Amino acid sequence: MGSADSDWLTLEGSSFSVRSFSSVWAVALATYGVGDVVTTIAIVYFVPTFTEANPAIRWAIQSFGGGGFLGLKLLVIYCCLGLSIWGGVLEEDPLLYYGPPVLLTVLGLVVTGFNLTLLFS
Repeated sequence: MGSADSDWLTLEGSSFSVRSFSSVWAVALATYGVGDVVTTIAIVYFVPTFTEANPAIRWAIQSFGGGGFLGLKLLVIYCCLGLSIWGGVLEEDPLLYYGPPVLLTVLGLVVTGFNLTLLFS
């Protein structure tokens, strides 16, 4: 068995920079990863009149508690991260590179905003 070659997993030589990668993913993680998680937990666990509307998230919470919810969120983030790395490093495709974190950012902003509206209404 040969050793794994980790040189393929770098942005060096691609048309994308590490700074742009870090920036778009920091915003995506702040909105989808932190904003949505915190507001969803606040609604599900502290507001008895509301339940989770997303059936997949509801199932994860009912079956595995908060860990199931976080696991499902991490699965989505890792899949999008993998798609972004694949698109940027291997395919040199700007849509695949920037699309997943932008999609997560928009989704995170919408869902966090909706959750905040529910919390403070």
